[in-house]
Amino acid sequence: MKITQSKAKDLMTTISVEVKAEDYTEKVDETLKNYRKTTQIPGFRKGKAPIGIINKQYRTSVVIEEVNKLLQDELYKHITEKKLRVLGSPMPIDSKPIDWEKTEDFNFEYEVGLAPEFDVKITSKDKLNYYKIQADTKIVDRYCNDIAKRYGKMSNPELSVEGDLVFCSIEQLDISGKVMGNGIKNDATVAMDYITDLKIRNQFIGLRQNDVVIINILKAFANHADLGAMLNVDHKAIHNLVSEEFQFTVKNVNRLEPAKLDKELFDKVYGPGSVNNEKDFKARVKSEAEVQFVRESDRMLKNDVVNYFISKLKLDMPNNFLKRWLVKTSEQPITMEMLEKEYDMYSKSLQWQLIENKILEKYQIKVTQDDILSHAKKLIGSQMKQYGQPESDDKKLTEIANDILKNEEEKKKLYDQMFDERTLSFYKENFKLNEKSISYDDFVKLASEKS
Repeated sequence: MKITQSKAKDLMTTISVEVKAEDYTEKVDETLKNYRKTTQIPGFRKGKAPIGIINKQYRTSVVIEEVNKLLQDELYKHITEKKLRVLGSPMPIDSKPIDWEKTEDFNFEYEVGLAPEFDVKITSKDKLNYYKIQADTKIVDRYCNDIAKRYGKMSNPELSVEGDLVFCSIEQLDISGKVMGNGIKNDATVAMDYITDLKIRNQFIGLRQNDVVIINILKAFANHADLGAMLNVDHKAIHNLVSEEFQFTVKNVNRLEPAKLDKELFDKVYGPGSVNNEKDFKARVKSEAEVQFVRESDRMLKNDVVNYFISKLKLDMPNNFLKRWLVKTSEQPITMEMLEKEYDMYSKSLQWQLIENKILEKYQIKVTQDDILSHAKKLIGSQMKQYGQPESDDKKLTEIANDILKNEEEKKKLYDQMFDERTLSFYKENFKLNEKSISYDDFVKLASEKS
């Protein structure tokens, strides 16, 4: 067997594999002898059929199997030995069909896309903004209002007002305005806040039990996912409605009365004696909100790191090869025109994989099995403490953690958590971060502009 490789050019190389008859004949003969021992051929006792018949029936398929196995083994052995950084996978160069019955020596050629050579260095010259989201009065009041609703009480007033929840019997109408016999029917709660058409929303104000409202349902509800849930039908049914006119018969009016911001609520939320007045309550809510906002800030930082490196390094990629490889290996049929629309996103994702792997290798960022076990034990201990359970010794925690880690899904989840924490810490420590205070609404606007 002979393997040759062309000189790399434009991140492309060609690997040629020459397979001679002597490379596979011995293995093929051995396989056919085993076939003879186990195969039942009509007219012959088991294991007694002439080898000529076995050859005639099976030799070609065995040769194909053996040559392909030998080819793959040697191809990837060559890639490993030469330390080729391959993108995608080797792609056979189209050639004439092989006559497997008459050919003994074979030549195969593979097109190979290579990863670019580059280095990553992070210094104080590498600067990024880090946004510290401030929980302003508007946000704190919104959060306090949400908490008050969560701990509020439900009442059943006679008449509905704006913001009430109206429980209705919903029925689809035909073109004449009568209930459709085989139409959509369901009992569900109508949340006025979800009605996007103001005129229709006002129709649900001032209703009492048994009142009827007829509306165009697609005009009333812009969010088709929520509409489907309310009607108990799938998304496809919403787009294929025979009639958009629906009748809503009121069965009940529900009103959520928010709890008052008083000592009773403070004790329910934070425990007796933890918060004594509204000012302290709002300060606590503000502090907790800003802790949550750190996650949003961190997520933006990680996205900015990705975009920063892709823009800074401007990696060359074997784009033509990758496009052809994607078209050829896609599970679903895809044309080059379809691929072009998505390729930029795919290329950036692949570039980031290469860059991130280089960072992990150069700066020795890793998560070991012991790290995952230790992390799992800490989480278990925290949960036990949270639920008032007695502390377990290290041996018991290790047993529980090992049981959890037998679940590969849970293990991957813990690995991903630790990996994200370590890479984020690395970026915060090594980039020069310019901290900027920003309101939550402005942060949301900024995130939308970046996406």
